[in-house]
Amino acid sequence: MAIGMIARIKIQEGKNDEFEAVFKKLEAAVAENEDGCNFYSCHRTEDPNVYVVLEQYKDGDAMAAHGKSDHFRTFGREMGAFMDGRPDLEQLTSIS
Repeated sequence: MAIGMIARIKIQEGKNDEFEAVFKKLEAAVAENEDGCNFYSCHRTEDPNVYVVLEQYKDGDAMAAHGKSDHFRTFGREMGAFMDGRPDLEQLTSIS
């Protein structure tokens, strides 16, 4: 059964361009290297300093592999420099 994740990320004011540039690199690396990832996309909310990342993986092993990947660790560290605190994470389980 597919596993989803919603990550709500608040960034430091004025760091949108930097955050988005790094996220786009991460998104490309996920698409290129993670066959178990069905969907990985970042969206800006009405609050210009808050983003929501929508993720879906074929199973829990694929999601765990994502978190341990070199590209996630590298780009995650880079994005962390622009964040205002830790992301709020919500894990989901597909019903279909």
